[in-house]
Amino acid sequence: MSKRKWQQLKETIIKYFFGINGVISILVLLGIFLFLTKTGLQSFEKISLSQFFLEKEWNPTSYNNPQWGILAMLTGTIYIALGSLVIAVPIGIATSIYLSEIASPIMRELLKPAIEMIAAVPSVVLGLFGLIFLVPIISTFFRISSGLNALSASILVAIMVLPTIISISEDIIREVPQEYKEASLALGATRWETIQKVILPVSASGIFASIMLGLGRAIGETMLVLIIAGNAQAFPKSFLDPVRPITANIAIEIKEVVTGDLHYQALFATGLLLFMITFTINLVSDIIIHKQLKNLNHEK
Repeated sequence: MSKRKWQQLKETIIKYFFGINGVISILVLLGIFLFLTKTGLQSFEKISLSQFFLEKEWNPTSYNNPQWGILAMLTGTIYIALGSLVIAVPIGIATSIYLSEIASPIMRELLKPAIEMIAAVPSVVLGLFGLIFLVPIISTFFRISSGLNALSASILVAIMVLPTIISISEDIIREVPQEYKEASLALGATRWETIQKVILPVSASGIFASIMLGLGRAIGETMLVLIIAGNAQAFPKSFLDPVRPITANIAIEIKEVVTGDLHYQALFATGLLLFMITFTINLVSDIIIHKQLKNLNHEK
């Protein structure tokens, strides 16, 4: 076999290898969705949608009057997700601007791998760290009995979503055409004015998409919030209240239910809700990012 034919064969094998893996990934995702849908929707034969989404109490094990409301858990999930973004977004965008526009090449090469290594830290390890160090600080500072609450969970989840926001935002900002920056500087704008009035507006949709991906990551976090959030089923009134997010509730209760009963089906219904939320967020974010990169490459 000639060298050229061997090269073509290798390229064909690689092409089909990645194609098959892509198809398998889609089939697995579709299988998960169908299983969640089939199992979860069965619960609504006995549980009304209004009770499921609008009632605050979740107590499936009550013998006389089981309660199936997820509003308190859904609110706890939103508290942690939005709280983490409030912390992570300013830090993430500022860091991405520094890495792409200000930092020297050496500093960039040092900082970027260090930031990306945060994503490699197991959430259980970060949770234990928060349990030992952060929780006592929160408890002492706010003079509350326990630091296991939505605020502590938000701070730690923010740390976990930072690599996503920083990495994607930095890539988007670096794709801004150099001509835009040079034209702004040539007109007398300072570096900060160029960043503020040229670079950020041009890359805004891509940065927004990175924030959306961070939101999806925050909503889907399980082990960290299971350790830190407090796991109280009461409806939270502030970030200092303990909460039980939907992910933590599934992790706690799924091992105790009878396969196929109503409690089992209701847990899968909550899992289906999380799947739909995170899938939609990730899909929209991916579309925005690809559109942004396509537009920036076209402008180049």
